[in-house]
Amino acid sequence: MKRIFIITGEPSGDKLASSVIKQLKKEVPGIEYLCVGGVHLNKLGIKSIFNLKEITYIGFTNVLLNIFKIRNIINLTVDEVLKFKPDILFSVDSPDFTLRVAKKVKKKNNNVKIIHYVAPQVWIWREGRVKNFKKFIDHILLLFNFEKKYFDKEAIPNTFVGHPLLEEGKKTKIDLSSIINDKKKLISIFPGSRNSETNILLPILCDFIKIMNKNFNNYNFVFHATDENKNSLVNYLKNTTLKNYQIISDEDIKSQILSNSIFAISKSGTISLEICNLEIPSIIIYKINMINYLIMKLLVKVKFANIINIINNREIIPELLQDECNAKEIYKSVVYLLKNPELMQKQVMECKKTINEIRSQTSSSSEASAVLAKYLAI
Repeated sequence: MKRIFIITGEPSGDKLASSVIKQLKKEVPGIEYLCVGGVHLNKLGIKSIFNLKEITYIGFTNVLLNIFKIRNIINLTVDEVLKFKPDILFSVDSPDFTLRVAKKVKKKNNNVKIIHYVAPQVWIWREGRVKNFKKFIDHILLLFNFEKKYFDKEAIPNTFVGHPLLEEGKKTKIDLSSIINDKKKLISIFPGSRNSETNILLPILCDFIKIMNKNFNNYNFVFHATDENKNSLVNYLKNTTLKNYQIISDEDIKSQILSNSIFAISKSGTISLEICNLEIPSIIIYKINMINYLIMKLLVKVKFANIINIINNREIIPELLQDECNAKEIYKSVVYLLKNPELMQKQVMECKKTINEIRSQTSSSSEASAVLAKYLAI
């Protein structure tokens, strides 16, 4: 029986991996799986050796503060992978964790094929990493076609598969009457999937809602959480004076809520693609501690935080970063756009054009699973 070990490092990677594996299960049944994953892979009946919460860190300082714990988890994961004896190690995103495991596994067992999904963002910083990837990655699956040149240059086998979040999947219709109020308009809020993100952004977002409530009475706010961080959002928000909010983590409900929203406020990340794909106007917020920010400023090569803006090399979606990421600035940006529907429509149309350019011609999950199937047949 063929075996695949899947390794992810955060909820977004778990979601991406599950899209591919769900497709692979249809095409190639009878594969044995084990993973480092979360609820999405668990729903496919795949056991995880760790809880994702144990390995979800963000930022240089957090990594440094947890360096020994991370090293231990990496070594334990390597041991479990080698014990499982997979034909393929399918690593997904979170390169500081997943690729460190993959490199060690390849060194100890060269027969394991390493297929990595979601290329490290070498176009943002540390392009020199590509030469090192060549030593242990057998194939890399790319979300964006402009990434090919970086891996072609080093003759690393690669396939542009597109982004699964841009796929049109069948959604289960759910009664949302308890959340959607016909008299009030919805604004979706995405504060991040990691505590290190939400700890910074939640106080700012709550202050923003308070300002909105002082000036308007026709909006409800929905916080989109992950199963992993929902409890922390609940515990924080219940201690505020806010009443006109909901917290949701169910993926089908989240998609429908977003579709019924008139606006979205999102931390920088892949979720912005889903927002754009559903043609919802938005702004991007991003804030990290000053030490991390100064280090990042020295290293990054791009001017923007959001992928849509990076691709176009101009600000299509407004970004409020660092000092600008505060309640008053968020309020001003949101209200300005809400009062100028022509600007929201222009944003939606420009995002739609970009999305169509980076969308896979077929299905991202199908193309990614086809690569896995090819290596299983070798």
